[in-house]
Amino acid sequence: MDQKLIPDGLTRCSFGRYLLWLAFIGVFILWGAYAATIIFMKGLTVTGLDNYFGFGLWITFDLAVIALGAGAFFTGFLKYILQIDQLKNIVNLAVIVGFICYSGAMLVLTLDIGQPLRAWFGYWHPNVHSMLTEVIFCITCYCMVLIIEFIPTILEQKQLNKIPFLHYLAHNMHTHMALFAGLGTFLSTFHQGSLGGMYGVLFGRPYAFREGFFIWPWTFFLFILSAVAAGPQFTVLVATFMEKLTGKKLVDFRVKVLMGKIGGTMLCLYMFFKLIDTWYWAAGILPQMGFTFDQMFYQVIYGKWLLWTELIVCGVLPAIMLMIPSMRKQPFFLYLAGILTCTGITINRYVFTVQTIALPVMPFDKWEIYIPNWAEWAPSVMIVAYGFLVLSLSYRYLPVFPQERKLNS
Repeated sequence: MDQKLIPDGLTRCSFGRYLLWLAFIGVFILWGAYAATIIFMKGLTVTGLDNYFGFGLWITFDLAVIALGAGAFFTGFLKYILQIDQLKNIVNLAVIVGFICYSGAMLVLTLDIGQPLRAWFGYWHPNVHSMLTEVIFCITCYCMVLIIEFIPTILEQKQLNKIPFLHYLAHNMHTHMALFAGLGTFLSTFHQGSLGGMYGVLFGRPYAFREGFFIWPWTFFLFILSAVAAGPQFTVLVATFMEKLTGKKLVDFRVKVLMGKIGGTMLCLYMFFKLIDTWYWAAGILPQMGFTFDQMFYQVIYGKWLLWTELIVCGVLPAIMLMIPSMRKQPFFLYLAGILTCTGITINRYVFTVQTIALPVMPFDKWEIYIPNWAEWAPSVMIVAYGFLVLSLSYRYLPVFPQERKLNS
């Protein structure tokens, strides 16, 4: 029965081996579900969060996966709006990765808000003066857009596609996908920016505070640029990981190189402004606020090595790799640049979330150390496992990769 659901002309591992893989994933999902149950029953007191650290691992995780999932809206924009036809061979995967990242982030937020039964308050009683209100609505709407973009791929499953109504529905949705790609680009751009803008307006937190460009702090634009730089590269890394795991070629390497070129171009643009921003922050904003650059760092856990790693090792270095054609066309450098870029963006989200709060801002304050415990790690790992589950089901039963049959014939 299972073989009847697999797309024609494609081979997959035996059903028994597939079930063992799902069972392995299920262990991590059950562990996270157990932690989530404890949190729902006892509240956030079982986590490493407290009155000082309201943001921690979960918000860092959310911001990181939302940035890495930006490959969905940016690839969709390039494919459907700018008509870069080569991206048709990876846009399905980009949408699935984006769906996993955004839906996973929303699942984690149900734990982080502390009182899940009041989650609807943000929609019904919005604080119109808060950037988080715009984030709430845009993330929710964009997650719905991703579901709409994912539906045609689901309807093209071999058995479902035999139903005339579903067949024509999928075809018509593909025809109008440019509309949803444009809507997704608008929604995702603004919520990516507002996530950064939220930190930039915290004038009482000198590590994150930035001056503005019109009504937006610079971090608004930096978060957008960093997301569109990392998103395409993360999609390439996911495709490559699936190839290594399955032993099959799924995406032509030339498409990966194109994604690397696009991501590298955006990374160069991001690093240009990020380096200027860091210099002006250290030389201008901090002295005006009565702080020094050295005061922003503490020991190893909040040390300067994080900043230099983010800027140089995970910023300038991968940008160089991706912008030199001879290096970009070598798999080792392409994939290494992608790993470094994604690591750098994750570090950026971490320091803006945790180091910003840990920094003492009053004379009687001291540096605070935040250590997430198992109750925070388990749901985060669960979301990663959830991503593996969605990708596993999609790869086995859906026509995700248009080139797979040709590349493996």
